[in-house]
Amino acid sequence: MSQVKPESIWQHDKVLPYILTSLKDKINDITAVEKIIIFGSRGRFSVERWNELEGKDWDILIQARCKVKNAGILINKNYHLDLLVLDKEQVKKFCQNKVTKEIFPINELEFLIDKNTENGKLQ
Repeated sequence: MSQVKPESIWQHDKVLPYILTSLKDKINDITAVEKIIIFGSRGRFSVERWNELEGKDWDILIQARCKVKNAGILINKNYHLDLLVLDKEQVKKFCQNKVTKEIFPINELEFLIDKNTENGKLQ
């Protein structure tokens, strides 16, 4: 994990756009990205409670056409991410009995973030 930008660890406004743009583009160069899923603390907690996760990293699961080994090398070191890139069958098995939030192609967080944002800041 990176220690470069600790203030960005839990900030959805900085981390989510990175996940959905540059990281997704990097993986798309290797294999097609089918889904992006948040698991771990952010998968279990509602967006309203993410302020309680200060200091926690982001657990990201990307479903792609094929598994990418050592996917961590694709991560910008300015962000604290734990990244897995698995194929559809591996994702299905991995997500059994886990609470997750899909952020691509269906953004389960968009409504919650919009609902809980005031003056550009998550409440």
